[in-house]
Amino acid sequence: MEDTKVSSSAPKGLVGRLAASGRRLLGRSRMTQQSALLILGITVGLASGAGAVLFRWLISAFTGIFFNYGAVVLGFMGHYYVIVLPALGGAIVGPIVYFLAREVRGSGVPEVMEAVAYRGGRIRPRVVILKPLACAICLGSGGSAGREGPIAQIGAALGSTLGQLLNLSDRRVRTLVACGGAGGIAATFNAPIGGAFFALEVILGEWTAEAFAPVVAAAVAASAVGRVVFGDVPAFLVPEYGLATFTELPLFMLLGLFAALVGIVLTIIIYWAEDGFEKIPVPPYLLPVLGGLIVGGVGLYHRELYGVGYGLIEAVLRGV
Repeated sequence: MEDTKVSSSAPKGLVGRLAASGRRLLGRSRMTQQSALLILGITVGLASGAGAVLFRWLISAFTGIFFNYGAVVLGFMGHYYVIVLPALGGAIVGPIVYFLAREVRGSGVPEVMEAVAYRGGRIRPRVVILKPLACAICLGSGGSAGREGPIAQIGAALGSTLGQLLNLSDRRVRTLVACGGAGGIAATFNAPIGGAFFALEVILGEWTAEAFAPVVAAAVAASAVGRVVFGDVPAFLVPEYGLATFTELPLFMLLGLFAALVGIVLTIIIYWAEDGFEKIPVPPYLLPVLGGLIVGGVGLYHRELYGVGYGLIEAVLRGV
């Protein structure tokens, strides 16, 4: 492959020697560049699927730690102890994000899009470790968030790291980033088609013949890993619905417009809240603590607003 030339920025040590061996193998191979990129895409997809499995395991582990042991340690607070848990999670996540990797902050998808648009898809390898750790602590402590953004960034970071190890061009690295994002979404939601479309439309922002096959292959490979571990079940069980008459179609159109309006308003509120928090005169690494207290206070009476820990909270607070 013409994109596997060794540069002065190549990693040193054992990892560097392994990467150099990989580059030489690709350079000597008779495979076309597209075939080699397809194999790399499948590799990234398998790694992203494994990353999705590990991420979900971390969420479950931290959920058990916070809500099982937290109930014992903070038992003197009664059921109000759940207010403190998201703040404790924020106290851990804040320093990790502020001192080790600022790009770990946020949902993950905008950070991946920024890396693709401005840095040739290059994401620091530390994100592969720090993103799942920080997000699992946040979600496990009751933080109100989701896992689709983090797993997309985790997969994208895996793809970017492989591309950087092999010293590929920006175009190839961006493709591997999209493969990782597609794989992460496909594995965690059992949605290979959705993962591929998400990567092509959101992460890359374009459809190219070069990127299409690797991204789809990565999504399928990651989905296979997810199905082996999680089973062949949909992430969301949607009840069947039949269209009674065609006169219902305009109502669905109105529902779509209303949903779009809600999405726009929610986005505006999120950015407004982020700007407002940044103006609070406290160290940035302590802001997650304040946010955690607010989430905990609201979640005490509206438990569905909690993160992945909602199921355990429902059991703990039954009858409150």
